[in-house]
Amino acid sequence: MTTSLDTHPAFEGLIGAAHADITPPAGIFNRNWGAATSDASTGIHRPLTATVLVLRTDSATQPLVLLSLDLGWWRTLEDEWMLRGAIVAALGVDVSRVVVNLTHTHAGPGICAEDADKPGGHLIPGYLAHLRETCVRIALQAVADAAPGRLEWAYGLCDLARNRDLPDPAAERIVCGFNPDAPADDTLLIGRATAASGTLIATLVNYACHPVTLAWQNSLISPDFVGAMRELVETTTGAPVLFLQGASGELAPRQHYSGDTAITDANGRVLGHAALSVLANMLPPGQALAYDGVVESGAPLATWRREAAGASAALSAEVVPVTLALKPLPAIADVQAQLAAANDNFQRERLRRKLRLLQAVGDGPTHTSQVWIWRIGPAMLVAQPNEAYSDFQIALRAAFPGAAIAVLNISNGGYAYLTPRAMYSRDQYQVWQSPYAEGCLETTIETVLAAMRR
Repeated sequence: MTTSLDTHPAFEGLIGAAHADITPPAGIFNRNWGAATSDASTGIHRPLTATVLVLRTDSATQPLVLLSLDLGWWRTLEDEWMLRGAIVAALGVDVSRVVVNLTHTHAGPGICAEDADKPGGHLIPGYLAHLRETCVRIALQAVADAAPGRLEWAYGLCDLARNRDLPDPAAERIVCGFNPDAPADDTLLIGRATAASGTLIATLVNYACHPVTLAWQNSLISPDFVGAMRELVETTTGAPVLFLQGASGELAPRQHYSGDTAITDANGRVLGHAALSVLANMLPPGQALAYDGVVESGAPLATWRREAAGASAALSAEVVPVTLALKPLPAIADVQAQLAAANDNFQRERLRRKLRLLQAVGDGPTHTSQVWIWRIGPAMLVAQPNEAYSDFQIALRAAFPGAAIAVLNISNGGYAYLTPRAMYSRDQYQVWQSPYAEGCLETTIETVLAAMRR
């Protein structure tokens, strides 16, 4: 009797991929940092990319459509739905079957239509229209090109991400920056999509790390570390890469907040080499290892052989509502008045973010967020719009040991941080930025786990 080891969780069905350049014109509004001294970009560091992967059981079933975009974060619900709604309509699929994940670069262009009056903001409406048309086009292309293939998963490690909750040596608060004394989740999940011939269709890189290498000193459009990672992996494999931003609320590179593009490229190569290492260590598509008995030598030697591995053609998608309690929040009119009176750039940026957040979550005692749960054969993908701390992905993966669980932040919208309950006693940006009351991360974890176990 044989026992298999290290069989990669696998889906087998129709798989398609496509990608396109979504680099905006230089000069577009891109104030993403309150400390920035400029409002508009002055050039391009690396191109921005939109990449899509389509999965379907057969040609009669609705596809799952996963998009990765080299963009920062949505400021309004209307702008987000402008893009995602167009994809849903063009493909004629249920809203549960489309996930748009932003890589969360902090050196990306403005994608808020309300900023059209800002320096370089006149370029935003045209860019948003181009973005919508491009994403619809590549989604349709990936559906049309979908052919028999296999999606397999493997875990690895990468130490690019470090904890960024640092006790301020000069004050009783936590500041956003590298903390060498705190642990960080270094889990890397790789998805390998191959055609029936064995040719690579696409690589999925699911990793939790804030792309904040390029900061207020930088005025170039950039995908941050994702760009160099993608270049390395795509050049090596010849297939497109989808970077899927994980639960990175407290995670960022050790070297960040810089204007030096050499640092961001070095960060990207760290992740790229880690991804290639996982790919190199995977068994060939459709293969598993099986115990093959003992050979007596100087020691009794356990031998293993390759054998064909099974796969599942099952696909499903659901949207799970999560009711989150809100803190007592200021009135929208009060924040608008504060914004009108503010003079400092960093204060105006904070107030603009607060105002748009209040408009998004409403003025009731609770806000209903949503989580997308996809079952892809034996693997699962869990995507949600907030910036959850890594506790989220650690808890989900711990509940399903041995399974491949892809966890995504900044998906199908964007609201606020989900921080652990214990942090609510701290003076900390992620706590006071969030409209959510204490315990909302734990509520999200419990709700999602209940849905995953059904």
